[in-house]
Amino acid sequence: MVEGKFNEIHGWAAIKPGLEVERWSYKPRPLGENDIEIKIDYSGVCSTDLHVIRGDWGKDLFPTIVGHEIVGRVVTKGENVTEFHEGEIVGVGPQVSACRDSTCHECSRSLDQHCSQKVFTYNDVYGDGNQAQGGYAEAIRVDSRYVFKIPSNLDPAYVAPLMCAGSTVYAPMLHAGVKKGDRVGVVGIGGLGHLAIKYAKAIGAEVVAFSHSPKKRDETLELGASEFVNTANADEVQAIRGTLQYLFVTSNVDPRKYKDFVTWMDFKGQIILLALAQGELEVSPILLAQKKVSITGSLIASREDQKAMLEFSAAHNILPVIETLPIDKVNDAIQRVENGKAHFRIVLVHGEDN
Repeated sequence: MVEGKFNEIHGWAAIKPGLEVERWSYKPRPLGENDIEIKIDYSGVCSTDLHVIRGDWGKDLFPTIVGHEIVGRVVTKGENVTEFHEGEIVGVGPQVSACRDSTCHECSRSLDQHCSQKVFTYNDVYGDGNQAQGGYAEAIRVDSRYVFKIPSNLDPAYVAPLMCAGSTVYAPMLHAGVKKGDRVGVVGIGGLGHLAIKYAKAIGAEVVAFSHSPKKRDETLELGASEFVNTANADEVQAIRGTLQYLFVTSNVDPRKYKDFVTWMDFKGQIILLALAQGELEVSPILLAQKKVSITGSLIASREDQKAMLEFSAAHNILPVIETLPIDKVNDAIQRVENGKAHFRIVLVHGEDN
C-alpha cells in the first residue's frame, strides 16, 4: 500500500457556525489504490463555502474545512493510478467520489453527481465514516476519477473558480442545447453570471444581461453581452419581453420575480435556476402553458461535464475575473464575499507553509 506524504493535513477550518475559520489540522483517510494526494496551490472562495461555515443548512459538520475549487500538484498516487503523474497540475471540484457502478441508475447515465453514494468535497462523509475535508488546506486526498487535468494554456490560478463556477454554468448550457444565434438571458452579473456571459458568447449566442445595478452596464458589455437590461427600468424590461430562448438565473432573486421572468421568454423557452431562491417560486400556470415555457434547475456537474468544460475553456480561452489573497487572509476573503465586495471571484493563494 502506498503511503501519502501528508500524515497530517493543516488547513483553515470552521470550528463552529459563524463567519470565521481558524488554523486546524486532521489526519487524512488512508490513501486508496485509486486515490491521488494533491499539494494545493490555489483554492477559490465559493458562496457555498459561506453557507456551510454559517451552518445555514442545518446538517453542517464541524469542524469543517471548506473549499471545492481546487488546483494543485500531484504528489502521491495510489498503485492503480496510471492516468496522472507526480508533479502534474490538476483540479478538483465539488465532488470527490461516487459508486461508479455500471448498474447504478445515475452513474451509468453520466449523472454521477446524483449518485446515492456520492461524496461532496467537504461537509460530507465517506462510506468508511471519515469526514471529507476541502481545499482551504495544504493538501487533499481524492479518488483519481474526480481529479481533472488542467489544460496547459490556462493559468492555474484562474482555473480554480472554473472547477465549480465554470462547470455550474457551462454544464446546463451544454445539456440545454444552447447554440449559435440563440438569445440567452443571464440574471445576476456576479461570480456565476459573468462566466455565464463568457460561455454563452463563446458558443455564439446573443447574450442579454440583467442587473438592477446600472453601474455594471459597461463591464457587462465588455465581458461579451450584446445587451444590458437594467431591471429597475420598466422600458428596458418591456423591450425584451417574449424574446429569450434561455434564461440562466445566477443570483438569489426574490422568488416572486419568476412570474415576470416567464414573460421575458419566447415560446418553448427555458428558465434554468443556478442559484437557489429562498421560498416558493411564484409563477402563473396558465402563462407557462400558453407560452410552453419550462422552469428547471442545475446543481454541480458530472465528471464528463467537468472535462467538457475544461476543454471548452481551453479552446476559447475562457477564464474568470479574479482577485487573489494569500491563504492566511482567508477570513478577509470570506468577509469580502459576504459583504458583496469581491470583484466576481476570489482565489486563495497557498504558500509553501499554507
